[in-house]
Amino acid sequence: MRPPVPPFTEETARRKVQAAEDAWNTRDPETVAGAYTAGSQWRNRSEFITGRDEIVAFLTRKWERELDYVLRKDLWAFTGDLIAVRFQYECRDASGQWWRSYGNELWQFDDEGYMARREASINDVAIEEGERRLLGPRPESEHGETFPLR
Repeated sequence: MRPPVPPFTEETARRKVQAAEDAWNTRDPETVAGAYTAGSQWRNRSEFITGRDEIVAFLTRKWERELDYVLRKDLWAFTGDLIAVRFQYECRDASGQWWRSYGNELWQFDDEGYMARREASINDVAIEEGERRLLGPRPESEHGETFPLR
């Protein structure tokens, strides 16, 4: 079991979203992959990924090029075994260019609370270092707060 488990309430959906944000902010592919079913199916931008081994390989590549990655997720909607989130993350590339990436994810969970499907649509915007707003993992005092669109 990976609580909280479906069917989700608003409280348990918010906890699931925060747990995902916290895990991704570790930038540890093994930690993140542990939240997914062994055969989890992903669509991330134009890439299709199946299973934990492919998730680990994808995340390893991602964080090798997306340096100083910091993420925020917000609950958008939920029902039964489904959760929709909107998110923003910031990172820089090897040349020093900073990016803010905006996106939406659709999640489907199995009965034990592992994510079986993740579909992510993401757009990137180049930003100046001085425009950064995400300077580290979200402090506990800010859990559940929304963040500005721009």
